[in-house]
Amino acid sequence: MDLTVRIGNLHLKNPVMTASGTFGYGEEYAEFIDLSMLGAVVVKGLSLLPKEGNPPPRIVETASGMLNAIGLQNIGIERFIREKVPFLRTYDTNVIVNFFGDSVDEYVAAAERLSSVDGIHGLEMNISCPNKQAGWCIFGTDPRVTSEVVGAVRKATKLPLIVKLSPNVTDISLMAKVAADAGADALSVINTLTGMVIDIRTRRPKLANRTGGLSGPAIRPVAVRMVYEVYKAVKVPIIGMGGIMHAEDALEFILAGASAVAVGTANFINPTATTDILEGIEAYMSEEKIGMVSTLTGAAHAA
Repeated sequence: MDLTVRIGNLHLKNPVMTASGTFGYGEEYAEFIDLSMLGAVVVKGLSLLPKEGNPPPRIVETASGMLNAIGLQNIGIERFIREKVPFLRTYDTNVIVNFFGDSVDEYVAAAERLSSVDGIHGLEMNISCPNKQAGWCIFGTDPRVTSEVVGAVRKATKLPLIVKLSPNVTDISLMAKVAADAGADALSVINTLTGMVIDIRTRRPKLANRTGGLSGPAIRPVAVRMVYEVYKAVKVPIIGMGGIMHAEDALEFILAGASAVAVGTANFINPTATTDILEGIEAYMSEEKIGMVSTLTGAAHAA
């Protein structure tokens, strides 16, 4: 069986990746799985300088999912390069760095710095975090601003550039076209949905940030639908994500149009979720006598 897929110029040995923010910097899960088995490791979002994130409480469980308002807490790019990249270089997998900025200039500076580091194979632009401060979401919800920031980063790096799209828009197909036209090599679909949980005793939101990003199985049907729509709108590869817990979930995304999938919230429940899903995809291909996983991408559109 041929499990290889291409995401821009990236050659993945298989379509299973990790979702940023749920897998730390890779080493946190290395005692549970062999990172070399994965198509790619996507690390926690990084900024030029370290960030503390939002005040607690920052996580609350919901029906079939969870809300998080971490606020992109991270150790900063320089410390990541110094302390985490040497470890990641010891594994035979693609390392994709999720990054963000509070301005176009910060996005560009972050992309330039990361592009100079041996051992980083691709960049994922986060323009869609739902629990940052007011005004930040404009990067992923205003087509003009999206075009500007993606275009600026495209000029700043030769690495494969993946843009992570927000589901909190009226028309995700439009945002996908804008990002692709501005230079994205691939699109991550989708980030979390904005949500809220209220404590009926205190009559206050359970998250200190009030709102947070909803992830987990609860959002999967929405995410699959958005991948399906984006596949019809653009020619660039799609990385599908949103509530993938089992191989069957991953295959749904692939059939809807994803070339690869990213496993997120499932990692918190089952630290071997990524490799379990990979084994499940292999079993499905064997049962269905499918020689190349890439032939499944978008197959639901021909049904």
